[in-house]
Amino acid sequence: MVKPWATFGVDLHVDVTRTGSGLRKGLTDALRAAVRGGRLAPGTRLPSSRSLAADLGIARNTVADAYADLVAEGWLTARQGSGTRVAERAVVAPASARPRPRTPSGPAYDLVPGTPDLASFPRAEWLKASRRALAAAPYDALGYGDPRGRVELRTALASYLARARGVRADPERILICSGFVHGLMLLGAVLRQRGAGALAMESYGLDVHWRLVERAGLRSVTLPFDELGTRTEELTGGGLGASGPGSRSGSGRGSGGGQESRGGSRSRSGSGSGGGRGSGDKGRSGGVGAVLLTPAHQFPMGVPLHPDRRAAVVDWARRTGGLILEDDYDGEFRYDRQPVGALQGLDPDHVVYLGTASKSLAPGLRLGWLVLPADLAAEVTAAKGGADWSCGVLDQLTLAEFITSGAYDRHVRASRLRYRRRRDHLVSALAAHAPSVTATGIAAGFHAVLQLPPGTEQSVVRAAVWQGLAVHGLTRYRHPSATAPPLDALVVGYGTPTDSGWPGALEALVRALP
Repeated sequence: MVKPWATFGVDLHVDVTRTGSGLRKGLTDALRAAVRGGRLAPGTRLPSSRSLAADLGIARNTVADAYADLVAEGWLTARQGSGTRVAERAVVAPASARPRPRTPSGPAYDLVPGTPDLASFPRAEWLKASRRALAAAPYDALGYGDPRGRVELRTALASYLARARGVRADPERILICSGFVHGLMLLGAVLRQRGAGALAMESYGLDVHWRLVERAGLRSVTLPFDELGTRTEELTGGGLGASGPGSRSGSGRGSGGGQESRGGSRSRSGSGSGGGRGSGDKGRSGGVGAVLLTPAHQFPMGVPLHPDRRAAVVDWARRTGGLILEDDYDGEFRYDRQPVGALQGLDPDHVVYLGTASKSLAPGLRLGWLVLPADLAAEVTAAKGGADWSCGVLDQLTLAEFITSGAYDRHVRASRLRYRRRRDHLVSALAAHAPSVTATGIAAGFHAVLQLPPGTEQSVVRAAVWQGLAVHGLTRYRHPSATAPPLDALVVGYGTPTDSGWPGALEALVRALP
């Protein structure tokens, strides 16, 4: 019969040397060395004498005597009710340890786009949803599970996306991933397997996406951009060549941007006509097999894709068998009118819809989703692997409960109001203190592009640093192979600061503007 005390206490690794001096001295020396060397930090609770004696297979009195010796020497403390702990004392770092270099203090205010106000994360509601989800979860939910993700979350997302974003979704064709980058990695691998040679992208975006496409073995070729959004007609008008598989791509460092390391890849498109090879070919020609777009709210330029261009890119996909990868990163956040519906609703058989919880909730959740065409679902699932290793089950179940309970809708609506007020404050402050600077793009999301006088971007970024402000110039987000002349502008993430930090960040920004 297992003794009740055998399941109490904590584990402790200690190597007791059985010498002629006896077990007591060997145990005392081992514990003293662990404390002196810093392996057992001050305040660490040790197992009870009974528990440690059972683990080591020695007499309880031997452990009790060793503890008493170390208490007398000042290495341990023993108080009734709190057990035996390592005494609080200065710990001498090992001689081999190198002193840590001083890290410079960060900026006082952060206006780098891409992160929501993390202080507004609905902790109480999330905790309630987590408790309900865990209480209702079947035992097998904690196993390795379906590589597509938990069916509860896929079902909740299918209903929500259909209602809120106009997505035509079937839970069987939804795949849960650990964020947009993970989803793009899977799609890049599948496109390469299908024989695609290139992925068309917008002229402005994140360099982490460009590098990821290159690592997948695809060239990234850029589409021009104007006031109506990305010029998708270039896919069908001969502006992009359907170059053969022998085409080479060169890489170089550009000034592209993003939340991760900077850089990008230059692509050299081969000559040819059109962006596809023929109906149903699915990009197997080695040419442009897919296009990556942010149609609801282009990042970072902030304009929606014009309806004619939405129709043009869908027509291209239907004619050539190409794929449209729709990044709907902040589609729920539109302030001046109802959000533009997802492009996927126009043709679910040729559009892959990518969404995440990174902007609506928090990037630390590492939860995203792909709504896949029927003929692509099996291939992407296979690319993900035989088990769902990338997404925690408990977070999936919690998000499913969070959505179905209505808490997600309430949080999005509250966030929408918060970010709308901040954008209004930004526009008012520009009009009052920097009339030469204008906020461009639609009232949506939680970043804005501030158009600057020509030739002033770098000086304004430097002035912002002097004001203790982290903010990026538009040049960071420009693809190295973009052909249009660069624009001078700032990309201001007004959603990043907390409510208490936003007024100070806005004041610092205004002081840095010309």
